[in-house]
Amino acid sequence: MQDDVIAAVATAPGRGGIGVVRVSGPDLAGFAQELTGRSPKPRHASLANFLDANSEPIDQGLLLYFPAPHSYTGEDVIELQGHGGPVVMQMLLSRCLELGARFAEPGEFTRRAFLNDRLDLAQAEGVADLIDASTTAAARSALRSLRGGFSDAIHAWRDQLVDLRMLVEATLDFPDEEVDFLEAARALARLASLEEALQTLLAKAQQGSLLRRGLQVVLAGQPNVGKSSLLNRLSGEERAIVTEVAGTTRDVLREAIQIEGIPLHIIDTAGLRDTEDVVEKIGIERTWREIASADVVLRLVSARQGITSEDHVIDSRLPEGVPVIWVFNKLDLLDAPARREQREDGLHIWLSAKTGQGIELLQQALLKIAGWEAHGEDVYLARERHLEALRSALGHVALAHGQFEALDLMAEELRLAQEKVNSITGEFGADDLLGVIFSRFCIGK
Repeated sequence: MQDDVIAAVATAPGRGGIGVVRVSGPDLAGFAQELTGRSPKPRHASLANFLDANSEPIDQGLLLYFPAPHSYTGEDVIELQGHGGPVVMQMLLSRCLELGARFAEPGEFTRRAFLNDRLDLAQAEGVADLIDASTTAAARSALRSLRGGFSDAIHAWRDQLVDLRMLVEATLDFPDEEVDFLEAARALARLASLEEALQTLLAKAQQGSLLRRGLQVVLAGQPNVGKSSLLNRLSGEERAIVTEVAGTTRDVLREAIQIEGIPLHIIDTAGLRDTEDVVEKIGIERTWREIASADVVLRLVSARQGITSEDHVIDSRLPEGVPVIWVFNKLDLLDAPARREQREDGLHIWLSAKTGQGIELLQQALLKIAGWEAHGEDVYLARERHLEALRSALGHVALAHGQFEALDLMAEELRLAQEKVNSITGEFGADDLLGVIFSRFCIGK
């Protein structure tokens, strides 16, 4: 529990019908009485005048008082719900500061909730993710994390790991019987089950990570293959200039869209070719940088010309490991039906960005890469640190498999795996890690 009082405006800047000033700290009943001239009733919305130092009304609104520990932060919390003008909010906040509160730091309310065991670290991050969610699917996944879904899955896996650790470490005291004892307890089978469960958990977290940050989709190809037309078709707007002149697009153009609630960041780029134009060269260099960081590359070619020798030169520079979808555009010039084929070099889709023919085939392919087919009620809106912890834990579990004849090493690998997983929920979290996480919150949260 903290011994100081913090206050902040908890609603967004600007004008609104309602504004909220939130205060958290010890023994706030007297604080509320000074502010309103009346003793607050716990967990009850009371109409009150918010008073200045001369007992003159600043505003009239609702006072809510939540005594510790039954509050968001685990401390006494009061909320002043007044009229949502910025001047009124600043006057109320200034009055709170006069009464002994200080400005809350970004994320400090939620940090106190974590430190007072009202939330674990994964739930606390779910608060920020819910606020920042850009799609319905992301908001639902963030809410599942906030309500403890991700944490429950982590705890269930960790509990099984603890049982296995206890078994392995107990056998260290009986060196003559350790192998037979572990075989009788099916230790290797249990370890394999733990590894499989962790792989499943990582896969769900990776899909949630894509749901949180979106899929980076880069349109790449030679000039005049229809990259800008495809961007306009996917976005539903005329965002890019389309002409018959090769090299019209000279810089990177980004557009955020949603398909079935999955955020996609579509990036149109300069056509890839040899050129002496200084400006176009800079655009091509930026194209290759975008390709290097892409989640998927849409390799556009003309359906009429097919894959040319120039395309082979481009493909030789594509980074390994990045999924590539071949898009044969301008199908309207061939009077042929849209189709898709899975080939050795990737998925091939024939479509027309001009008419929209076959666009749904491309949308479904992008959703599949984003993990949409497996998306459900158990996808967690994970962050990069969560993925890193799960990958590291999976590595330690895999190493433990090879140490069955050296149980002290096996026990150490299992301990390290548990530490990595514990860092997700914050059982073992360093202060500097907490500072980075909560500093990214908005002030009133």
